Amino acid sequence: MVYDVKDFSQDVINRSGKIPVLVDFWAEWCGPCKMLGPILEKLAEKYEGRFELAKLNTDENQDIAVQYGIRGIPNVKLFINGEVTDEFTGALPESKVEQWLKKAIPDKNSAEIDKVKELINKGENDKASVLLKKLLKSDPENSELKLLLAKAILFDDPITSEKLAAEAEHNVQNSELVDSIRTIAHLFSLNGIGGSDSAVQYKSAIEELKRKNFDLALEKFIDIIKTDRNLDNDGARKACIAIFKYLGEENEISLRHRRDFGSALYI
Repeated sequence: MVYDVKDFSQDVINRSGKIPVLVDFWAEWCGPCKMLGPILEKLAEKYEGRFELAKLNTDENQDIAVQYGIRGIPNVKLFINGEVTDEFTGALPESKVEQWLKKAIPDKNSAEIDKVKELINKGENDKASVLLKKLLKSDPENSELKLLLAKAILFDDPITSEKLAAEAEHNVQNSELVDSIRTIAHLFSLNGIGGSDSAVQYKSAIEELKRKNFDLALEKFIDIIKTDRNLDNDGARKACIAIFKYLGEENEISLRHRRDFGSALYI
């Protein structure tokens, strides 16, 4: 929805309690405003249901412009629950505006995504997978949903997990978890690394990882770092990093093994 602001309190402040409201502060004499306006309107139509676009003429609403510190136009502010949560100034190209929107507009499935993350953290991956598949039916291009599903099914279906992670790779924010999933999927598909003592322990560490015995897997991988860094192209080090990223750096298991991991690298 696109509309002109008539009553700022009603059209923006109150309305933003129900749906994010993007306010385009503009004026008739402003050339860049006339460039940005159609871009915002196009994106408002594209993202229908995610936010509403309210246009406010600063010449006709100077008190509002002063109240919100408008010093240059076009100025775009996002209101959520009556507060400005993000903004930008200037006539950005469409690609940059959309990039900004993707970060600024809350995901329409944010509550469900929080629930999924909680389920994964509890190890209830089957329940998380069911919910994620439902969400992806209504939002099939959502890279966060794809990556969460990749994480949830990694131990049961590493091939599909790796494919989903690759589809989410374009988002730079996902890069560390994508690398983690790739590394773990590689470990699960590994064949023929020899019969040395290190190789036997490496295979044992992988089996512990498959069983989600993260503590024991990390202990064994760290021991291999100390004795055979070249095995599987420094695979033990990569495996530890992948587990830390999969679990999260603040996970108690990650914290428990980080110091030993760091020490092993410099022996």
